Amino acid sequence: MSRLGGFGHDRPGGAGGPDEKALSLAREMSDAVDGLVHLWSTAGQEASMRLSAHQLRALRILESGPGLNLTALAESMEIGLPTASRLCDRLEAAGLLERVLHPHKRREVQLHLTGQGRQVLGQVAVHRSHALAVVLAAMEPADREALLRGMRAFLSAQEGRPGGAGDS
Repeated sequence: MSRLGGFGHDRPGGAGGPDEKALSLAREMSDAVDGLVHLWSTAGQEASMRLSAHQLRALRILESGPGLNLTALAESMEIGLPTASRLCDRLEAAGLLERVLHPHKRREVQLHLTGQGRQVLGQVAVHRSHALAVVLAAMEPADREALLRGMRAFLSAQEGRPGGAGDS
């Protein structure tokens, strides 16, 4: 996967890029990320209704932003309007999403999860948490704590915030 060599071993170009140590660490972490993605997607498929990663992502976005319109969903997912429309058609046909006319804007349609949509998301969350907990339980406690600190620092750096490793 990540240790195949080739272009991944090129030196970074331009000022401010990652140094060789960071690139080496990134290559090593790639396998762990691949494993986590596999665990995450496999566990997500264990819910009562099998949904694609795209469908699950749309449902999660609508869960956190009920009443979004199609344009806002497409922008959040970084997909085109026709693709978002077809995605919503499938989710609506499955009984996971409903389209409701906006109460004040006659031409706008809001997207809402149905009870079944919330239920499926809950099942996926339970399956994913359980699968992750099994792996974490196999780790030494100190390694779990180090991973947690590292993940917090990673998220802080990704969001452009300083620190993060010591955040609680």
